[in-house]
Amino acid sequence: MWAESEWEAARGKSTSSGVSAGIGALRVALLFGSAAVAFALLVTPILQRYSASGGTAWNKSPGVDYTQTGSVGYKGSYTVRRSVLQGTPGSICVIRDNGTRSGDCN
Repeated sequence: MWAESEWEAARGKSTSSGVSAGIGALRVALLFGSAAVAFALLVTPILQRYSASGGTAWNKSPGVDYTQTGSVGYKGSYTVRRSVLQGTPGSICVIRDNGTRSGDCN
């Protein structure tokens, strides 16, 4: 008959502190990781609702020109010009590839 420690060695059981410390560190990492995911899932809708209502100045700053995109039915090329020297700050000048101009062109 074998002694109990020999049975543990044959079964592959280890009582070293390095293995148990590694498993403990893994459990701590999983705990904090799952807490971070839960926090993100709870905070995201709250922040989205807060920003949609215009809560702070960083998302609705006055004087900031937010870029807007869209499609134009014109098949050729064109140039859009804006100038700070024009009378109206929001006026634009569109110059098409055939030389025609539209908008506020000086």
